[in-house]
Amino acid sequence: MDFFYDIFQYNYLANAFLAAIFSGIICGIVGTYIVSRRMVFLCGGITHASFGGVGIAMYSGINPIAGAMFFAVASAIGIELASEKGRMREDSAIGIIWSIGMAIGALFMSLTPGYTSGELSSYMFGSIITVTTQEVIVLGVFTLACIICTLIWWRPVMYLAFDRSYAASQGIPTRLLSYTMMIITAITIVLAIRIMGIVLLLSLFTIPVVTASSFTKSYAKITLYSAIIAVLGAIAGIITSYYWEIPPGTSIIFLLSLVLIASKLLSLRSKN
Repeated sequence: MDFFYDIFQYNYLANAFLAAIFSGIICGIVGTYIVSRRMVFLCGGITHASFGGVGIAMYSGINPIAGAMFFAVASAIGIELASEKGRMREDSAIGIIWSIGMAIGALFMSLTPGYTSGELSSYMFGSIITVTTQEVIVLGVFTLACIICTLIWWRPVMYLAFDRSYAASQGIPTRLLSYTMMIITAITIVLAIRIMGIVLLLSLFTIPVVTASSFTKSYAKITLYSAIIAVLGAIAGIITSYYWEIPPGTSIIFLLSLVLIASKLLSLRSKN
């Protein structure tokens, strides 16, 4: 109970708690689309490419999140455009952008006056306890927007995720929707980087979705269950981190992994 008491005493802890809830919701929603469309590797490419924006922003003295946002959105659009035009295989484009983004980020961070390894670590592995009130507000507004858009357009997005050709046959503007979802994915990645970090973020997109898939095959239910699992996992991870003094991101991933293993064992037992 000390944790919940301290939430009202310490602003940084309240921010971390709200950030965990919001990031869990949007990662559950967007993660369902990513996994259903088999875009996990693409998501990893965008995540690591955004590090280039972080490095340049820190070197230039501007908000690192703004730099990461520009790189992430540009990378997402670039990958989608390259694969759509057939100029380059999607996996090749992802691999190139992935490595270039990381190299640019590492270069500019090393050139930044006063650079310390701790700054690199906070973006690579997350630092949820340093999330500011402003970042929480932005995350909350974006989460609300994602929920509203999901309730309105979940069927077209579901069609696009599973069968783009069928979606086009139903009169859905697949090209516009695909680019829109890529941009939303990129924004989600950047806003969640401060919570989970570049290295661990991909797990928050995938583990809750795979876990939810053990209980249902309905896209709508998977989206809902994924968001719930991600939120509960994030909250439990922060509480565990609070009492055991371990990194929050690591704690969140370990707990979600245990839930995934348990769900798979239960599904195997039910089949037998």
